[in-house]
Amino acid sequence: MADVKKVATRESYGNALKELAEEFPDLVVLDADLAAATKTGIFKKAYPDRHIDCGIAESNMMGVAAGLSLTGKIPFCSSFAMFAAGRAFEQVRNSIGYPHLNVKIGATHAGITVGEDGASHQCNEDIALMRTIPGMVVMCPADDVEAKAAVRAALEHEGPVYIRFGRAAVPVINDRPDYKFEIGKGTVLREGKDVTIVATGICVDSALGAAEKLAAEGISAEVINICTIKPLDEDIIVASAKKTGKVVTVEEHSVIGGLGSAVCDALCAKCPTPVRKIGMQDVFGESGSAGELVKKYGLDADGVYKVVKEFV
Repeated sequence: MADVKKVATRESYGNALKELAEEFPDLVVLDADLAAATKTGIFKKAYPDRHIDCGIAESNMMGVAAGLSLTGKIPFCSSFAMFAAGRAFEQVRNSIGYPHLNVKIGATHAGITVGEDGASHQCNEDIALMRTIPGMVVMCPADDVEAKAAVRAALEHEGPVYIRFGRAAVPVINDRPDYKFEIGKGTVLREGKDVTIVATGICVDSALGAAEKLAAEGISAEVINICTIKPLDEDIIVASAKKTGKVVTVEEHSVIGGLGSAVCDALCAKCPTPVRKIGMQDVFGESGSAGELVKKYGLDADGVYKVVKEFV
């Protein structure tokens, strides 16, 4: 697997903003003194007059973005997920969500793969927070290809959007000619009949790896990539659950309020099915390398494989 191309989705975010700037002249990018880390510096270098550094004042940045959106601009607010979703939650809710403004939030450094920055910066609650805001679209792309597609889709969508990006480089898995992205639509990456694995973000690659290991033991796992957690593609999940009878969700996020909760809500209402949720089990993260943390908390292919095998 050493030759597999790996790109951090935060890098994809910065590149996408620059690539789309000419096509979307109203696009402006706001950052909170983190342009080098969020990779919006890529956009800033090419379009300095359309980049605004709001300083270490994330809550104020959301207010600035709200005002810019009312002038016809399409602002993309950028910061670490811990600050964009956590520190600025009240402003996102009241200044952007409540009036349903056309503001986009690019939240980087989400989840435990922030690594050595530790629990204070490892935001495993952002998806849950953003899901609760009425009208907010919530996306968590799996790789470079999907991240760039999500940024374009956000720009084309009228209304508030939250996109979660990661710090660590992850394998590119969607680099294929037939790839198509649409807000609110999931993708079956692998057909199966014994169990359904629904994954988002970096865990999609883990789910595919687990499915390979399961196949070697005669267990057929269907793998579904869910980039848009809200609105959720309930149809694709229900159809798969009816076929396999068991569902496992995998996310680099708390099992409370994230993808797993969204899937359970859908299945409870439309197709009651046994579900096992893999993610952060009501605990904070800790300092360590991204790879070590992913392994410790069972979010790698081996960890997913073990849970699914036991569940099946």
